[in-house]
Amino acid sequence: MVVASSPGKLILLGEHAVVYGRPAVAVAVDLRLRVEARLSGVCRVNGYPMDWRYHSYMVKSMERHWSGPPLDVITGGELPPGSGLGSSAALTSAFNLCLMEMSGEHDEKELARRSYGVELAIQSNASPIDTSTVTHGQGIMVSPEREEGHLWSLSRGDTEWHVHHCQVPELSLVIGNTGVHAPTGPLVAKVRRFYESNAFAKEVVDEIGQITREGLVCLRHNDVTRLGELMTRDHRLLAILGVSSPELDKLVEASLPHSYGAKLTGAGGGGSMVALTDDPGRVAAVIRRRGGTPYVVRTGVPGTMLEV
Repeated sequence: MVVASSPGKLILLGEHAVVYGRPAVAVAVDLRLRVEARLSGVCRVNGYPMDWRYHSYMVKSMERHWSGPPLDVITGGELPPGSGLGSSAALTSAFNLCLMEMSGEHDEKELARRSYGVELAIQSNASPIDTSTVTHGQGIMVSPEREEGHLWSLSRGDTEWHVHHCQVPELSLVIGNTGVHAPTGPLVAKVRRFYESNAFAKEVVDEIGQITREGLVCLRHNDVTRLGELMTRDHRLLAILGVSSPELDKLVEASLPHSYGAKLTGAGGGGSMVALTDDPGRVAAVIRRRGGTPYVVRTGVPGTMLEV
């Protein structure tokens, strides 16, 4: 039997702008998903037959990276599905680490490559941000060039991403899930139409890139005050690009009086927001009163790993 776990993730700065060659910063958070796998006579997941309709990431992983007997798999943990916190990436990375361990392999770069390949096969337009963050832990910075702290490079067609280690201090964050599911693809396409037809949109994307660079400096110096200001400014810019929503704006505005800053995280349109705060209990309470589901999390956590 092998047990592995992966953290959740959130994008701290740079979503959408990363599509146009600007950097993005993502961090791992301490909501973890665990996968237990053992050799069996039949493939099962949590007692049910492994089925593409419900277990596509595991089925695709086994098709690509497993030649052994059937597996009995059990999943669990604190990471909520469908919340924009990288649950599919965490599942894919933890399950692939189980497969690698049972095959006598263990290499973080190869795990990131395999996990991204599976997500790309399932989602078609996935970037490596989610899988790289949950695989490596701590934090990562994705940029169009190799820079200090380079970990690995991954590509899709003509697009290449360079993934770098980003040292992240322990931050107190509250995630607010709106409960609204908004597919990523249409939001990315919406921003692309705006970007290609409007010079102002290009200026907005440029400013998001500048904010992300400044945010990296704040992380290195643990300057939470300025980092929070940058997060709030980033949210305003993402709203200009049309990827916020009334539900997200409501949770962000409710959080700001008790936070250094707050913003949507991920593709937007719904999903989740995040607030940087020294008073997580109060922020969680206001998010709950405004109809969101709060999760108090911390950063500076390890990536995908084997558990004893």
